[in-house]
Amino acid sequence: MNFVKMHGLGNDFVLINAMSEPNCSRNDWEAVAQKICDRHYGVGADGLILILPALEPGNDIRWRIINPDGSEPEMCGNGIRCFARYVYEQGIVSTASMRVETLAGIIVPEVQVQNGEIVGVCVDMGEPRLERQQIPMAGPAGGPVVGEAVEVNGQIVHVTAVSMGNPHCLIYVDDINSAPLTELGPLMEKHPLFPQKTNVEFVQVCSPDYVEMRVWERGAGPTLACGTGACATVVGSVLNGKTSRLATVNLAGGPLTIEWRESDNHVYMTGPAVEVFTGEWKE
Repeated sequence: MNFVKMHGLGNDFVLINAMSEPNCSRNDWEAVAQKICDRHYGVGADGLILILPALEPGNDIRWRIINPDGSEPEMCGNGIRCFARYVYEQGIVSTASMRVETLAGIIVPEVQVQNGEIVGVCVDMGEPRLERQQIPMAGPAGGPVVGEAVEVNGQIVHVTAVSMGNPHCLIYVDDINSAPLTELGPLMEKHPLFPQKTNVEFVQVCSPDYVEMRVWERGAGPTLACGTGACATVVGSVLNGKTSRLATVNLAGGPLTIEWRESDNHVYMTGPAVEVFTGEWKE
């Protein structure tokens, strides 16, 4: 199978056009993802992305994204930017703005072109889901989860929960460089409060329009960037009164611009998507 390797701020993916490859009518993609994402025995990636035809009239294209452990998340912000750039550059979708079918619903990325060159991708990530049941998170109903005390391995951690089609748990820290990413991240990912597990973001607020964030991704572990996590970070920070609705989220791989607009309640993410190389996967 032919593939392309891409990344958004170091969050990297293997993309396969499942509409054109002769060996793509298969039902073992979870196992393929585990092999191809392996950084020692495979290509190496934070996820496998499949390009598929739309199922519903009026939509342009469909995707699947599968984690290195074979699980399938609802959405991935950095991945959708890579996906949009690739299908636009390859002429699979002819318009810069496109409707993409995902497990999180219809996502609308727009490829930004200046003087004939692609300079980035802006994605309408839709409305954040803030009710506990929508995240999902166990416990009584009653509005957003903001600064809630949670016991983890004998210590109390205050968390804010946001869904961007996939679950996120924000933990605010004073110093991002000493955040317990690899210690607390996997414990929160599999905490009983999150029946579908969760992504975990550690956030240091530096100013009303700038934050530092590091992420432990559900099904992938530490990654250099997480687009949906950056979106959740700004939403959660607004709910906590820590930032404005337009802010830069700086991740280990670089910055994303996130805006939670009052006009439509949608979250917009703008950032890069870069092709690294193409190749042929030999099984």
